[in-house]
Amino acid sequence: MQLFYNPDIKSTDTFFQFDKEESKHIVKVLRKKGGDIIFITNGKGNLFHSEITLESEKKCEVKIVKIDSFDSKKYHLHIAIAPTKMNDRLEWFLEKATEIGIDEITPIICDHSERKIFKTDRAEKIIQAAMKQSNQFYLPKINQPIAFSDFLKNESNCLKFIAHCEEDKKYLFKDSFQANQDILILIGPEGDFSPKEIALALKNNFIPVSLGNTRLRTETAGVVACHTVALINE
Repeated sequence: MQLFYNPDIKSTDTFFQFDKEESKHIVKVLRKKGGDIIFITNGKGNLFHSEITLESEKKCEVKIVKIDSFDSKKYHLHIAIAPTKMNDRLEWFLEKATEIGIDEITPIICDHSERKIFKTDRAEKIIQAAMKQSNQFYLPKINQPIAFSDFLKNESNCLKFIAHCEEDKKYLFKDSFQANQDILILIGPEGDFSPKEIALALKNNFIPVSLGNTRLRTETAGVVACHTVALINE
């Protein structure tokens, strides 16, 4: 199934019109014709079965013939992760985490962060493409970058973890939660969280955890955390 994404399509719509760029892609690149069925999601749990009624490169129109609605997951996974020095590594994390099934991502700027710039628009395009490629119908939420200390001030009613590399007492992440629990986990930069940041997280009731016996790159740690939660919830 080839999946299209448009946040503007609603469950009450009977017809929908794509913008010029998407229309050109559908008609000229994909060579879709009148009567062809295409699938659209709004990233909010809806799958729209639609039939092309007008095949114009400037204005492709479809008729909604069926709508499938999918329940959201019974858990919410939020990963707050430091942007990596090489931007393509963080983009790899965004893609793979979306494919696995993450719900929310927040870039956090830490004491040891070598990259303090995060392009939210670029990140949105990556997760949209990954959602479509993996045939999912919920689009993860991408938050604006925020300083680590400011992020900790946010109220959260979920289980809270910090994955760090210090030789302090830590728990195995996979043994620290159960299925159907909302989870927030902090993943630090290449230089790890600073001792001050770790202490501040613990003061704010974050549980220190290990993701395994090896030292992982930031983006790998994020994917491991995401996959661990997905496995526990299978």
